[in-house]
Amino acid sequence: MCVQHDCSGCVNRRECLKLMSLSAAGLGVWSTSAAAGSEGPGPADFVDPAKLRPKPEVRIMASFLEMPRPYWLGWPGTAYDLDGHQKEYSGLLAQSAQRLGIQVELRPQPINNEGDLTAWINQIKEKKPHGVLVIFQHIHCWGWASMVAKQTQIPLIVFAPIGTAFTGHVAGPSRTPGIYVVSSLDWSAVEDGLRMVRAKRMFEETRVLWIRGNERNETVLERLGTKVRAIPRDSFNQEFDKQPVTEEVKELAAQLRKEAAKIVEPNEQDTLNAMRAYVTAKRLLAREQANALSMDCLGMVGAKLVPTPPCAAWTLLQNQGITAGCEADLWGAMSLMLTSYLLDRPGYMNDPVPETVHNTLIAAHCTSGTRIAGFDKPPAPYVLRNHSESALGVAMQVLWPEGQPVSLVRFTGPNDLIVDTGKVVGNVQTPPAGGCRTSVEIAMDAVEDCRDVQGFHQVVTLGNHFRVLRGFCELYGIKLVRSPRYSTFI
Repeated sequence: MCVQHDCSGCVNRRECLKLMSLSAAGLGVWSTSAAAGSEGPGPADFVDPAKLRPKPEVRIMASFLEMPRPYWLGWPGTAYDLDGHQKEYSGLLAQSAQRLGIQVELRPQPINNEGDLTAWINQIKEKKPHGVLVIFQHIHCWGWASMVAKQTQIPLIVFAPIGTAFTGHVAGPSRTPGIYVVSSLDWSAVEDGLRMVRAKRMFEETRVLWIRGNERNETVLERLGTKVRAIPRDSFNQEFDKQPVTEEVKELAAQLRKEAAKIVEPNEQDTLNAMRAYVTAKRLLAREQANALSMDCLGMVGAKLVPTPPCAAWTLLQNQGITAGCEADLWGAMSLMLTSYLLDRPGYMNDPVPETVHNTLIAAHCTSGTRIAGFDKPPAPYVLRNHSESALGVAMQVLWPEGQPVSLVRFTGPNDLIVDTGKVVGNVQTPPAGGCRTSVEIAMDAVEDCRDVQGFHQVVTLGNHFRVLRGFCELYGIKLVRSPRYSTFI
């Protein structure tokens, strides 16, 4: 048996080896020392974080569309190598499918008449894939793509290599919900479309724990399909109280201190408590068969139910692709989930502060992932601080790279997504400033006045991902909202 494990989220080599050995032993989400019939992992049980991230089945049906051969005049032209491009794009599609872990059923022969098109549409209706891809080999195939979209009502990715479209062809379908159009020679944009379908499936296969109040219930979010399980807030602090300082806790705390660029306030006990919170969160997720969480952490700290805010614990979870949201802000958590599932990197939910002298936005919070360039990329440097509002526990001041682009995203509900972009111009220190430990100063793109930036608890993520985020909105009928370009204060 070949055991595969992604080491990018591991804290150290020993933890990585432990994960691999548990997977090889076939122990599922956790290894248990508890008695048979236990409802979930006990305080001494190890929970594999890699098993908490959803890995849904994703099925794509694909075909080339062309006119009857041989070609004479018209685009892409008589000289266009139909067989050569079919071989090239078929190979790229297979590589993308392997990278993304999705299944692609590519029709062996191109469709070049309406009879074959109708038969293929009927197959799509019968098999109900999660997405459809068409690759054009002639400029007169746009009507056929519209037929596929209308008759199947399944998200459609249209790849129109340069030479198969004019602006008039692209404009209409690009504005049609359920269709994502790539008019380019850049295959990576097609892979982005496949990634969108995978992200939507991950939303659908996710259960997020909403840890707040006293109620227990479960609902499903409109459009995104994510299950939301509300559980009482005391569920977390009661489990935390049971969590001993295990070897896992000790190793994680030691690694946290070792890899810090600097340690300011936290002592050794603070880091042990922070990692107890991390292990508690994993156990709770495993017990509830959940993949993400959003918790009323400030309320819990304010009531002095736990000795540490969960900031550092949430950072580790985010680095491992497990959404961990603050302040029981459900749509903040869904926004974090979007950067994780679609962009393969953590973001951080922030409190937006306008800096009116330099006309910048300061995005501040005490929880940021460190693997901001991607789950498989080296982490950003961090300083171990305490949670600024309570002066308790451990929060990581993550130092974001100056001069690099960022994206800000925020679901305001299932049907609307705010998307803005900017550039990091600095990391604000606390003190002299007040507020949260990770405070990133951003010069906004296409927003004349920083006071006009839309939303609260927007998620900041490294890189300009506007095109991909816009494409996700197009494919799934979500309204994209941008902050005002020109000042509303004039």
